[in-house]
Amino acid sequence: MELNAILALSYRDIMKFLRDPTRIVATLLFPLILIGVLGGSFQAGFGDKIGYDFLSFVFVGVMAQTLFQSSALGIISLIEDRQNDFIQEVFVSPISRYSIVLGKILGETLVSLSQGVAVMLFGLLIGVPISLGRAIGLLYVGVIICLVGGAFGVLVLSNLKNQRAANQIFPFLMLPQIFLAGVFNPIRNLPWVLEFLSRISPMRYAVDLARGVFYARSPEYSHVVLARPMFNVIVIIVLFSIFFTVGTWLFVRHEQER
Repeated sequence: MELNAILALSYRDIMKFLRDPTRIVATLLFPLILIGVLGGSFQAGFGDKIGYDFLSFVFVGVMAQTLFQSSALGIISLIEDRQNDFIQEVFVSPISRYSIVLGKILGETLVSLSQGVAVMLFGLLIGVPISLGRAIGLLYVGVIICLVGGAFGVLVLSNLKNQRAANQIFPFLMLPQIFLAGVFNPIRNLPWVLEFLSRISPMRYAVDLARGVFYARSPEYSHVVLARPMFNVIVIIVLFSIFFTVGTWLFVRHEQER
């Protein structure tokens, strides 16, 4: 029963995404613009000076950021479900609260992975060297990135009362992480304050994990990858466990107090 409930909730979120053409266009177009415009501009301006292809560097960073951010933002649907009392109806069923939230995260993970595939196809069109092995590796770690992004979204949204509050809080939390995670910029030699902030930013480990897979066994590896992929995987598993457990507990407590 638990597995069926998780799959049913996931399917519901996927269908909501497919029925929302505005969201489809917006979520697919934004990362493509970032890669095409910023990646191309940085490559033209700095590519010859830094010793590696800046377009590929930005491509991997934007893909990881897109997967993490899309999964986190998609959890806003929990607030919508709360406002239309769908969550209350689900809570009276004999299903674990953690299964309900996990179903939401899994649904947003599948939605975000479709964006990841679109980003990779665009990368191929603009000349990013994506081999079959790299594509499979990025999709594999993409699942991990989406899961931790979704769990981060649950933690953030657990005590927010409405979608307006979520729309105000999320940019404040996401925008600094984009720069602290090194999506567009190398972060190997940051001042100690920014280094500390970078190390406590969940997106940093998602971006570095994706780059560790993309640049595996390549000459650029030591220039762009900060830590071994296994280290990043362990950190992400720990973060997911904390975000998911605490976020679900806070969300359920808030629902019980309504």
